[in-house]
Amino acid sequence: MFCGQIISSDILPLTLQDTAEEALRIMQEKQVNHLPVVEGEKYLGMIAEDDLLDEDPDVKLLDIVENLDGSAVKATDYFLIAVKLAYLFQLDVVPVANEKQEFEGLITKDTLFRHLAKSTGSEEYGSMLVLEMEKKDYSPGLFNRLVESNDAIITQLNSWSDPASSLMTVIIRINKEEVSDIVASFQRHEFTVSYYLGEELFRNELQSNLNHLMNYLNM
Repeated sequence: MFCGQIISSDILPLTLQDTAEEALRIMQEKQVNHLPVVEGEKYLGMIAEDDLLDEDPDVKLLDIVENLDGSAVKATDYFLIAVKLAYLFQLDVVPVANEKQEFEGLITKDTLFRHLAKSTGSEEYGSMLVLEMEKKDYSPGLFNRLVESNDAIITQLNSWSDPASSLMTVIIRINKEEVSDIVASFQRHEFTVSYYLGEELFRNELQSNLNHLMNYLNM
């Protein structure tokens, strides 16, 4: 999914002739903390709500905007670039501009979250494992073999490193809901499974509770 495909038409940019009061009103109506400022078709940058709160309500943006950060994504950028920009600058909306720095629109945070959920397979059938390991133990080939040995396949593999330690966190999504055998396989190879989510866990807990109840009733 590319940025140009998920532009919203619900929020319009501010102009240099808008007042601080008008800008704040629009931010409150749209429930955003930043809005883009344009001059004609040229994108100048984002202005923050905090930058306007102490200004005279009647002052025009023309008189207060200086050196706005013109960071923006391009329509041809993959949507994860917009996710990164939203995270770095704590934006509720991400601006889209072309190579000529002409404003093309905005991408809302809700839209980004929705596509991020799809890209991580959150809506797909299957289960998930979260592993912690030393960087030297990271082995996608071994992960794949362990999963395939339990008649499943990896549908997604994500990882990141903790900058404060040598540990890696690895998230594995699998096309099989019954996950206990897969968890056991990773544990036999001395991987730390810090979390897992699968249908079998739920069923096993129900069965365990039922077994405890029957044992109690039979005493």
